[in-house]
Amino acid sequence: MNVSKYQISAAMALLRLSQAELSEKADISPTTLSNMLRDGDAYNTKQSTINKVAKHLEDMGVEFLANDGVCRKSQDVEIYEGPDRFEDFHDFLYLHLKKYGGEVCLSIYDEPILAQHRQNPELHRERMRGLVGSGKVSFRILTTKSSWKTRGYIQFKYLPDQQPSPTGFYAFGDCLALCSFVNPNSPYVVVLQSGPMTEAYRQSFNIAWNAAEEAPIPEEGG
Repeated sequence: MNVSKYQISAAMALLRLSQAELSEKADISPTTLSNMLRDGDAYNTKQSTINKVAKHLEDMGVEFLANDGVCRKSQDVEIYEGPDRFEDFHDFLYLHLKKYGGEVCLSIYDEPILAQHRQNPELHRERMRGLVGSGKVSFRILTTKSSWKTRGYIQFKYLPDQQPSPTGFYAFGDCLALCSFVNPNSPYVVVLQSGPMTEAYRQSFNIAWNAAEEAPIPEEGG
């Protein structure tokens, strides 16, 4: 669905965003945004530029509807409990990234615990390699315990002082996921779809990423 100038303006009003704030967040010039809001989907405003702005507004918590409609997204919560549902979570992750692209940020103490609980870890790796190879997706992991194998798609950084914890946090798109491996029916994953909360976590992740150490070089044959 192509988004119109009226929907962009209505979304800005819902979020109480000024043109200056939106141009900074969407990384487009104030002049381009001003022209977009004036001309809408006319020939002199690229639809790709309108879609870029619309995606940032969606990430911040609005949903674009048919017939120039706009509403706030509900903060939906989905729970995935147990081994079979853990596979469902990774299917959801893959389909979300395939549709929207973007970056995955994962912070976890024990990175290998994820593969230990997946029923088909190589399928997940193959999917992620394909998405990253397409240029639509990037994948960063902050961890303390790992084999440090990139598997062709992961960027690692090392947190030597992170306290042991059987949990992990994913941020992707407008989704924030908490994974716990101590529940009676582990894994237990809670996914919150909230652009503002996911963006707040992503900012904290980036601060930790910039302060983290470079990943150790994997031992040969390890």
